[in-house]
Amino acid sequence: MTPDKPDASPIDHLRFHRGHAHLAPTFGNDTFALKAEAFARFFGTPTFLGAQTAIVVLWVVLNMTGVTHFDVYPFILLNLAFSLQSAYAAPLILLAQTRQAARDKAQSDADAQHREALATANTERQAQAAQTTKQLMELLEQNTRLTEMTKQLTERIETLTCEMHEQFVRKA
Repeated sequence: MTPDKPDASPIDHLRFHRGHAHLAPTFGNDTFALKAEAFARFFGTPTFLGAQTAIVVLWVVLNMTGVTHFDVYPFILLNLAFSLQSAYAAPLILLAQTRQAARDKAQSDADAQHREALATANTERQAQAAQTTKQLMELLEQNTRLTEMTKQLTERIETLTCEMHEQFVRKA
């Protein structure tokens, strides 16, 4: 809103982003898509790495100390678990990256549109400022001419007044 137009509608700050709303993400916006992306993002967190390390250490310690013998050395079941995890983790991570790339591209496009709109508005403001400056210069020139004319007329009136005064003083 501008101060001189209080009833103007508010500026839509997301107007450049709305044009990209049609872009369908790789997973879509359903529950599976959101959960799958969250799961893929979880793979790179310190929590995941710490938990996985703790599970592996516990697995190896339990099987090496003889507490249990469900996966003895060379830990084939553990290797199978890592292979299964990798088989699901890699595609999920790639899909999460694809979704992020689509969001980044949409953001970049919206930013480019916004910068272009700002540049256009700036150019218009500069043109308007140049026009206003030109008008002010014209008004200043007119004012200067009027001031000179006023001075000339004042001098002429003074001269005429002096001449009239001399004429009246001589006749009197």
